[in-house]
Amino acid sequence: MATQTPVRAILDETTPIGPRSTVLQVLHDWLTTVDHKKIGLMYIGYALLFLVIAGFEAILMRIQLAIPNNHFVSPQVFNQLFTMHGTTMIFFVAMPVLFGFGNYLIPLMIGARDMAFPRLNAFSFWVSAFGGLLLYFSYFGGSGLYGAGSAPDVGWWAYAPLTAKAFSPGHSTDYWTLAILLSGVGSIGTALNIVATAICMRCPGMKLSRMPLLVWVYLVMSLMVFVTISPLTAAQIMLMLDRYLGSHFFDTQAGGSAVLWMHFFWIFGHPEVYVLILPAFAFANEIIPVFSRKAIFGYPAMVAATVGIGFVSLSVWAHHMFTVGMGAGANTFFVLSSMAVGVPTGIKIFNWLATIWGGKVHFTTSMMFAIGFLFQFLMAGLTGIMLAVAPFDWQLGNSYFVVAHFHYVIVGGI
Repeated sequence: MATQTPVRAILDETTPIGPRSTVLQVLHDWLTTVDHKKIGLMYIGYALLFLVIAGFEAILMRIQLAIPNNHFVSPQVFNQLFTMHGTTMIFFVAMPVLFGFGNYLIPLMIGARDMAFPRLNAFSFWVSAFGGLLLYFSYFGGSGLYGAGSAPDVGWWAYAPLTAKAFSPGHSTDYWTLAILLSGVGSIGTALNIVATAICMRCPGMKLSRMPLLVWVYLVMSLMVFVTISPLTAAQIMLMLDRYLGSHFFDTQAGGSAVLWMHFFWIFGHPEVYVLILPAFAFANEIIPVFSRKAIFGYPAMVAATVGIGFVSLSVWAHHMFTVGMGAGANTFFVLSSMAVGVPTGIKIFNWLATIWGGKVHFTTSMMFAIGFLFQFLMAGLTGIMLAVAPFDWQLGNSYFVVAHFHYVIVGGI
């Protein structure tokens, strides 16, 4: 009977076999990493954690709204849930998960070893992560010295005068402000990294005209982040000055303007929708050609449409403000710009359908998600065009029609 040779006997005994990494070593490796893949995975994991939290908050709100005169949660708690859900989903779910995919994929797609600034990449992630933790620490630290306040309850857009000390006692709004500030710092750092990587670290021979569409879209999206996050950050600083140093930027009783806050917020808020949906376009640009077994239809037109969306979307913010009485001139401008952004978006939808047409379509899970995305986003876009009509918007401003449109974009699209 032949004896079996042990596996270890086959190995060269001179080859050192290192000890297995302990849990602390693995944790230390992940906490101190500057590798773009690990940082990308941490972004995605962090976003999924907050998605569970924000989803639970949404469930509580829907239970409250399920039947009339329900008392499942108090009005004060409902306002807190609404504020925390909206803030979490935009700043600590959607942005991190999309930056995570960008971190992971962009260096691989352009032949770079890593992002342009690996340490800045890690710094941006941890600053954003701390912002999310700070937001939820408001449940414990928001009451302040006098036991007033808890989690922020000013809505995710925090309109004045709700953020004034008289209407928001304690430190709940301060935690919200600091969380948004830190999230903005992290977003700008990551956007800077993506721009530098895409422009300066492409492999030899990869001209801009040969760059993958996903990288093009992330490049435009990152340039938009520079423009959109800066006004929001400035508004947070102005709000802190109002609350603690006696300035009156948004205090209407002392010559300030509540509408000024709305402009600052929506200069960020509406282009932010395109910041979030553009990476979804990027994924569709890669998935649809692969599973249609065809090259993308109209590569130059797709790049031009992406750049066009980036430019036009920065001029549409005040279509959220038709109901405040801006005047005929401003209303006309924002009606036209809001409708104009549908042109490059329509080009993209046409090119995706043209790519599918005549191809050998493989209905894999990712392809079915991409096809579902086309119909969901079409619904989102059509309702957006409807809201761009000022008289129509006067009737539906701040209604569930707007909520449905927004969620068709964010949930249905992304």
